[in-house]
Amino acid sequence: FREQPIFSTRAHVFQIDPNTKKNWVPTSKHAVTVSYFYDSTRNVYRIISLDGSKAIINSTITPNMTFTKTSQKFGQWADSRANTVYGLGFSSEHHLSKFAEKFQEFKEAARLAKEKSQEKMELTSTPSQESAGGDIQSPLTPESINGTDDERATPEVTQNSEPRAEPTQNALPFTHSSTISKHWEAELATLKGNNAKLTAALLESTANVKQWKQQLAAYQEEAERLHKRVTELECVSSQANAVHTHKTELNQTIQELESTLKKKEAEIEGLKQEIDNARELQAQRDSLTQKLQEVEIRNKDLEGQLSDLEQRLEKSQNEQEAFRNNLKTLLEILDGKIFELTELRDNLAKLIECS
Repeated sequence: FREQPIFSTRAHVFQIDPNTKKNWVPTSKHAVTVSYFYDSTRNVYRIISLDGSKAIINSTITPNMTFTKTSQKFGQWADSRANTVYGLGFSSEHHLSKFAEKFQEFKEAARLAKEKSQEKMELTSTPSQESAGGDIQSPLTPESINGTDDERATPEVTQNSEPRAEPTQNALPFTHSSTISKHWEAELATLKGNNAKLTAALLESTANVKQWKQQLAAYQEEAERLHKRVTELECVSSQANAVHTHKTELNQTIQELESTLKKKEAEIEGLKQEIDNARELQAQRDSLTQKLQEVEIRNKDLEGQLSDLEQRLEKSQNEQEAFRNNLKTLLEILDGKIFELTELRDNLAKLIECS
């Protein structure tokens, strides 16, 4: 025989209810032998228990398994490949501790064996040897026992595992409003920069307008003076030709001044348009400032709501934790009562047999 028992004890065997995943279902009517077996050919450790010819436990120990003591006389472990959780009820705490020590010892040995096997497979790279090892069946177990060679690392799942808490959707508006607030702050900073530039340009344009108005007044005074001068020159007949020539020059000067005046008026109109645009930007900035204040108020409200929700969530989690602890305590008490009832049944059966 390639598999040999290396440690044996007696215990009541249970399995988790596959439907509820909470209740224990006894798989043996009385205490049965539970043994650790070692397969030297495949370098595998297994926990096997037979009730007559029926295998009620056939669990290959993997490095990911964990044996948990849930009470002084009861322990359990999860087998992900068998998709079940096994439970053992012992007659004493000493037997439970001994079984747990052996479980940890063989689990470590399985881990070392797996590492050595992986190193050997990497060195040899011969798939034929891998397949040859998996075709040998154990003569100690019935055909219904599903022993496998590969020690795939699968995460262990127990009935007490809790799902991870997902982030609540109430945090989303706060994040979204923070993003909007940052966007409006950036827009406001840009508008402030533009407003400063436009204000400087407006001040410069105002100064230029005043200067151009002064120049225009001076040009108008000069034109009036020139007109008066033309009139005086026209009165002098002896200087008619000179006056005519001078008048022509003055008319050209007046035309040039009028052309310059039109250009300045066009520039003044453009500056007025820029001033109107600056006023519109100022109005937009005021509107954005008001919206930003509203967003900040909304953020504060959302922060208050989030704080309230966090307090309620923490309170709910505390209540759930207390409820879970109460259930665990009740489960431990129920396990003890089941075990005591089982022992009482065995004792009664013995008394009946003896009588």
